[in-house]
Amino acid sequence: MQRYIAFLRAINVGGHTVKMDHLRKHFEKSGFANVETFIASGNVIFESPIEDASKLERQIEFELEKLLGYAVATFIRTPRELANVLANNPFSINDLDAEGNSLYVAFLPAVPGAEALEGILASRTAEVEFYLKDREIFCLFRKNLGDSKFSGPRFEKTVGMPFTMRNITTVRKLAGKYPPPP
Repeated sequence: MQRYIAFLRAINVGGHTVKMDHLRKHFEKSGFANVETFIASGNVIFESPIEDASKLERQIEFELEKLLGYAVATFIRTPRELANVLANNPFSINDLDAEGNSLYVAFLPAVPGAEALEGILASRTAEVEFYLKDREIFCLFRKNLGDSKFSGPRFEKTVGMPFTMRNITTVRKLAGKYPPPP
């Protein structure tokens, strides 16, 4: 059985309220094992014998849309992939410790193409810096995300695909709690 971490988009934001216990039970009814949730932002840890993560993403998206009545983009990573995300963080501790700065990771379904990369790099400002590595975009906000001019829908158009974001603290805690097998 392979352990996976599913990052669900649009859970407990924008009026879409879902109790984590309800979500966990739904994953269990769907045949997944050792299901846990982590904080109320749509992080589900589970095990499955299926090794095709994109197949799992489609299955989860289909089932959640039936359950909740709206589309829930799903981004799956293994514990090893999540550890690699932390290892690929391009920003220094000084960047992260500076007052007002916050780092988020945008999880994508695929590696963006060259045109999207150009758009991502062109979106950098004094307020926000982006770094693309594989299927993740590191987003360093030099002021509070809520106070910035960052627009998720506009950025999604630039990237050319859906994404979901988690702050680096959540990513670190998940990677620490669910390390890759030796």
